[in-house]
Amino acid sequence: MTRILVADDHPMVRAGLRALLAAEHDPDGIGEAASGALTLDTLGEGNWELLILDINMPDRSGMDILREVRERHPEVKVLILSVFPERQYALNVLKAGASGYLPKECAPKDLLDAVRTIMRGKRYVSPQTAELLVTDLDVDGNQPLHARLSQREFQIFCKLASGRSVTKIGDELCLSVKTISTYRSRILDKMQLATNADLTTYALRHALIQ
Repeated sequence: MTRILVADDHPMVRAGLRALLAAEHDPDGIGEAASGALTLDTLGEGNWELLILDINMPDRSGMDILREVRERHPEVKVLILSVFPERQYALNVLKAGASGYLPKECAPKDLLDAVRTIMRGKRYVSPQTAELLVTDLDVDGNQPLHARLSQREFQIFCKLASGRSVTKIGDELCLSVKTISTYRSRILDKMQLATNADLTTYALRHALIQ
């Protein structure tokens, strides 16, 4: 029996995903989690094979949860769902260790195709994401500024853009304030911006935060 954990803070979304997955998988093998903390606790309690994770959880970001899952449960495959289109997050979550990425507006068939592909041990890459991967190899510099950031820099950039202080970010990532400040300076330099407000404006303009 395939064991799938659906992590989303909206009950209707979880119910819809459960109903869709139950068409091909034993309902008894499908679990739910409504927060990041509950997701990690539940993963530690059972032999889960696949985590379907919303990138916007109420208590912590999906990117943070993904990284912790990769560290604590490397055997669990992760499919990221998001309200954001592929161009905003797909490459970053794949580089961070996700097995696939889908926007929530995708067709039910796409979700089932993604689950089948991932459960066969492969990564699911939609045609849109495949095009982004090809573009990512382009060396002519015609990429958005946030594409210049490393995975850790992008993670901290999103937190800064969301209004978190360097102290709060340091607590969340178990890093010193000095380290976060160094990352902040590096991010501003790479993105040719001056202030946290500039980061927020940029992130909103590119739909990287809500």
